[in-house]
Amino acid sequence: MKKKRNSKFSSCILCMALMVAIALNTVGCGDKKESGEDSVNVASSGQETETETGENTQAGDVETGGAPVDAAGSEATLVGEGSTEFLFTVTDRDGNETVFEVHTDQTIVGEALEEVELIAGEESEYGLFVKTVNGITADYDTDGVYWAFYINGEYAPTGVDVTEITPGDAYAFKVE
Repeated sequence: MKKKRNSKFSSCILCMALMVAIALNTVGCGDKKESGEDSVNVASSGQETETETGENTQAGDVETGGAPVDAAGSEATLVGEGSTEFLFTVTDRDGNETVFEVHTDQTIVGEALEEVELIAGEESEYGLFVKTVNGITADYDTDGVYWAFYINGEYAPTGVDVTEITPGDAYAFKVE
């Protein structure tokens, strides 16, 4: 009986220690202005905001020393030029993700990605059949895998070659 009570007491102490560690971790991740470091600026209202360095950012942008990042915090590589921008993620067979911030004046996702040479494929009776993304080829006929197109994390209902760019949407290709 005494051993069982000691076990419960130890579990209770361990649980309290874990809660204290989580609380300290949460407090430690707060605003870093007090320590003199630049803080990360995330806007969510659709308005432009100004960072400590005087740069303007659009809502949803995250500043990390000049490199754009996606919602999960991965650094994005800037590609292309133009007034429209969107995030594009490539997930290879091993689950490795590469994130791009695409800038373009195109209105169709596929045209924008072809313009910056991120995708290539073959025209078919159903539209563009994408075989290569970011230099990685997935050919169902030889490998049994293909590139699947996603919009905001959901399997796309349309092909990349007919999908209009929508502000705020994120696009992705994943090997499946």
